[in-house]
Amino acid sequence: MEKIIDENKQGEALVLDKKEGNGKKLFIESYGCQMNFSDSEIVASILSEQGYNTTQQLEEADLVLVNTCSIRDKAEQTVRKRLQKYNAVKRINPNMKVGVLGCMAERLKSKFLEEEKIVDLVVGPDAYKDLPNLLTEVDEGRDAINVILSKEETYGDISPVRLNSNGVTAFVSITRGCDNMCTFCVVPFTRGRERSRDPQSIIEEINDLWENGYKEVTLLGQNVDSYLWYGGGLKKDFDKASELQKATAVNFAKLIELCAKAQPRMRFRFSTSNPQDMTLDVIETMAKYDNICNYIHLPVQSGSDRILKAMNRLHTRQEYFELIDNIKRLIPDCAISQDMITGFPTETEEDHQDTLSLMEYVKYDFGFMFAYSERPGTLAARKLEDDIPDDVKKRRLNEIIQLQQKHSLLRTQAHVGKVEEVLIEKESKRSDKHWSGRNSQNTVVVFPKEHYKVGDFVDVKINDCTSATLIGQAIDYSKNN
Repeated sequence: MEKIIDENKQGEALVLDKKEGNGKKLFIESYGCQMNFSDSEIVASILSEQGYNTTQQLEEADLVLVNTCSIRDKAEQTVRKRLQKYNAVKRINPNMKVGVLGCMAERLKSKFLEEEKIVDLVVGPDAYKDLPNLLTEVDEGRDAINVILSKEETYGDISPVRLNSNGVTAFVSITRGCDNMCTFCVVPFTRGRERSRDPQSIIEEINDLWENGYKEVTLLGQNVDSYLWYGGGLKKDFDKASELQKATAVNFAKLIELCAKAQPRMRFRFSTSNPQDMTLDVIETMAKYDNICNYIHLPVQSGSDRILKAMNRLHTRQEYFELIDNIKRLIPDCAISQDMITGFPTETEEDHQDTLSLMEYVKYDFGFMFAYSERPGTLAARKLEDDIPDDVKKRRLNEIIQLQQKHSLLRTQAHVGKVEEVLIEKESKRSDKHWSGRNSQNTVVVFPKEHYKVGDFVDVKINDCTSATLIGQAIDYSKNN
C-alpha cells in the first residue's frame, strides 16, 4: 500500500488498562482498516470479562489474536508471516493459544486450520460474542471456528475498551457490512450485508467518551453514508418497513446532526464514504455545524467511466465531479482524500490518463493508492483476466503517486499563513519538544509544546509545511491583552 500520510500503526500490539483480578494475558494485533482496530477494542472488552488482561509482550501471552485484513494479497501475506513468528514463540510456550479474527478468517474459514497448523480458533467479524464458547472448545482440545455472518450484529450493547488510547480520539462504529458489490472487493463476503446501529446507543457511547475526556470521535462503517436506522434490520429490507418506521427513520445526515448537537464541543469525523451514496444533505449538515470536521475520504478507484462500470461502481466520472463541486461550493476549505486502484483488468493507457485528469480536477489533499490485486471469490477474479503486466501496473502507480505528492504539497501550502485550530493528540515523533495534532482538514500539525497538553484545542499559526505536515507556532492571545 502506498499513501501520502501514514497515521495508522498497523500490526502494533494493543493494550488496555489492567482489570483487577484478571490472571490471563491476551496479546492482540490488528491489521487493515480502522474498523478492525475498533473491533479489536470490542474483542478485548469481551475477553476482559473472561479474565484476560492485554499485554504487549508476545512471549508471556496465554492467548494471541491477530485481527486480519483481506482487501489485498499483501495484507494476507503479512499475517501469514506473523503466524510464523507466533509459531516460534509457541515452541517455547506450547500452552499458548492462537486465533485469527476478521476478514481473512471469514474468507478462508476452516481452510485456515488446515493451512496454518498453529491456529487454534478462527472467528469472523460477526462472531466475537461467541469467543468465550470458542475458547472453551480450544481448552477441551478441539479446534474452534465461527464465521457465521449475522443480519443483526452491530455490537452496540458492548462498551469497547480503548486500546493504546491517547485519551483524546476514539472510533465509534455505526454500521457493519456493505451492499455495494464492487467487483474487486471482498468486504461484502467477509462482513455481510449492511445493517445500522441504534442511534441512541451511538449517542450514549459518544456522551460517555466526552465524560471520560475524549475530544474527537470518528464514526466508522464500511459505507457510512448508507447508515439507516428504522428500528433494526438490513438496509435492503427498508422498503418492507411500516409507514411509521419510514417516517421516523434516521439516515446518515440526521445521525451526524444528532452527534453534533449532543456534544457541541466535541469534533466529529467519519469514514468511509461511497460517492454513489453521499447525498447533498450530508454536505449541508457538515457545513451547518462547526464541530463536524471539514474532511471527507471519498474513494473513487478510477477516473475512467469504462473501468468504473467494470468495477460495478454505481457512479460516473461526471457524477463524481458534481459531488466534488457541491462539496467545494458548500465547504470551500474541505479536504478530500481518495482511494485509487491502478492496473484493473483491461485498463488501457487512455483509462489511466482519465484517472490522472480526474486527479488534476480534484487535487486531493492525500490518497491511498494501490496496484490491482486479484482477490479470490470476487466477481473480477471469476470473470476478468488479470491482464495488466506488473511493470505496467508499477509504472502507472508511480505516476499516480507522483501526481498525488504534487497535489498534497499544493494543498498543504494553502494553509501557510493561516491560523487554524489544532487538537493536540501526542508528542511529535521527531521532537520531544513539539506536539502533534490535526486540524479540521485532518492534516497533521506540529508546533512547540510550551505550556499546552494533550487534549487541548490550540490556535496555531501555520508558518511552513511539507507535503504531509504543517509546521506552526501556537498563538498566545494573552500577549495581545
